[in-house]
Amino acid sequence: MHAIGKLGEMGLAQWDEARHAAAVIGTVLCTGVRPRCWVRAARTAFVRQVLAIGVEPIGFVCALAVFVGISVVVQLTFWAGEAGQSQLLGPLLVAVVPRELGPVLINLVVIVRSGSAMTTELGILKINGGIRALEARGDDPFLQFVMPRVLGMAMSTFCLTIVFILVAFASGFLFTAWAGRGSRDLLLFVDTISNAVHPKDVFNILAKSILPGLFASASCCIGGFGVSGAVTEIPQATQRALTRSVAGLFVISAVVSLLTYL
Repeated sequence: MHAIGKLGEMGLAQWDEARHAAAVIGTVLCTGVRPRCWVRAARTAFVRQVLAIGVEPIGFVCALAVFVGISVVVQLTFWAGEAGQSQLLGPLLVAVVPRELGPVLINLVVIVRSGSAMTTELGILKINGGIRALEARGDDPFLQFVMPRVLGMAMSTFCLTIVFILVAFASGFLFTAWAGRGSRDLLLFVDTISNAVHPKDVFNILAKSILPGLFASASCCIGGFGVSGAVTEIPQATQRALTRSVAGLFVISAVVSLLTYL
């Protein structure tokens, strides 16, 4: 009974954190459409976040996409040809790379790489009194710290997902053509992929890349601002924020798939 009670408490705590993150996301979206809220500090912070989250890791994302393209695209091309089902190559590639692997892998990269840094940065700022100093000057910490980070991570995740998908397909086609396991006609390969993409696939990619990015950044901001004591609280806050973000990623991905394809 004690274990069940602890599980219930943990579940309620996670539910409260999820509701808090949803409230933060809603506030950010409502605030972000107002031009007057984009003060100079908010614009600077947004650009900095896009550069740190969406530009700096492009090399790693491209390398990851190459390995995925060589392993997944090549195997699907080979086995579809071996089975005499070449007409299924396009739908298989779209189902595996853009629908599932791309958004999930990129969100994991962003959460691990940038989510932990975001929580740590805000936690140190909170402990050092930077938030109180900002409020004392009459500035809004939400506009300067939360809104740019949440929107910056969501936009960066979407852009990195598109880069990942394009590089994975390109590397897969080049390796398949070089190995002689598939067609060397680039236009035929592009036509095969484009014919397999439907409007619901576009919605799937948008939702699976943007929504987890919004949730993860909101959770990390909540974790950073939740630090109130010593610096030793930051690792625990970071761990909790990353755990919520990863769990939210898979829950959101599953829900989007169910709503889109069932």
